[in-house]
Amino acid sequence: MLETIGIVLIVQGVGGFINRLAESRSKGWWLQLHVLPDAFHVPASIAMGVVGGLLVLQSSVAKRRRSPR
Repeated sequence: MLETIGIVLIVQGVGGFINRLAESRSKGWWLQLHVLPDAFHVPASIAMGVVGGLLVLQSSVAKRRRSPR
């Protein structure tokens, strides 16, 4: 479950970041662009991507530890 949430956060974060870098006027389906003020778009996108990456990494490490060797 954490891995899925992590992947969603990565997609949302990176997609929103690219949307802002491309200076797109459309907010598309990037969640943070709809709910946060403009000044927070880039920092929130970066934070979402990093947190998502950490969740995916943590999940994969936990799976390796649980698997029999």
